[in-house]
Amino acid sequence: MNDSTKRKAVVVTGASDGIGAELARLFAAKGGEVALVARREDRLEALANEIAATGAKRPLVVALDLCEPGADARLEQALNEAGLGVEFLINNAGFGLIGPMLTLDAAEQLAIVDLNVRALTALTLRFLPQIVAAKGGVLNVASVAGFMPGPNFTVYYATKAYVVSFTEALAQEMAPLGVKVSCLCPGPVTTGFQARAGFELSGTMAAVKPALLPAAEVARQGYEGLAAGKRVVVPGLANKLMLALVRLTPRAMLLPTLAFAQNGRK
Repeated sequence: MNDSTKRKAVVVTGASDGIGAELARLFAAKGGEVALVARREDRLEALANEIAATGAKRPLVVALDLCEPGADARLEQALNEAGLGVEFLINNAGFGLIGPMLTLDAAEQLAIVDLNVRALTALTLRFLPQIVAAKGGVLNVASVAGFMPGPNFTVYYATKAYVVSFTEALAQEMAPLGVKVSCLCPGPVTTGFQARAGFELSGTMAAVKPALLPAAEVARQGYEGLAAGKRVVVPGLANKLMLALVRLTPRAMLLPTLAFAQNGRK
């Protein structure tokens, strides 16, 4: 099928839960045709049915593990078979693991890099020509973690630093081509992320719960930030103030403070 005859789609990775699911709902409500991508097909089907019940076009469901080699090509094939081209790419899929590097499984830590960095980059590279042709956009979901080192959450924080840097540079490259590129950097959000990472917001970390933004609000701010062409979107005043403090704090003080905070999450 010729690219010019394909319908324009919004591809949302990590769409089975949390921010990804909320972004899918938002784009569908705004009239976009959505493709849902994640490993858990049952959750994707449930979300697709929910969106269709609102009167929006039923999303395409693509059950796929983005860590697997060639996943980006298989996703493109599924989109081609459905007659879809990519106008907006929402790179939301990602995970982290809490604990000292020495005690965590090495293969799982490398899988964090595979998903948060390699897969995000591979998908962007594969679909960027279509996005440029459609004058669409890319929204990469990072974290406030991307602006600081994270002892006891080392690999996750490092991957999110890559996402922030990658997004800001790509935004500069794409601006003359009419393509919007934004990085959504939320703080902690109550989603399935915590369970996968191996911690709960309890004990000393329970105090942050009142400041948490719901996933739907984070998604809304990300959607509006992309539409406005913002390079970086940090939802919530508390998160903005925290990042300002991080920038002013010497690393010699910041590192032990963050290490203590991560220990409190366990």
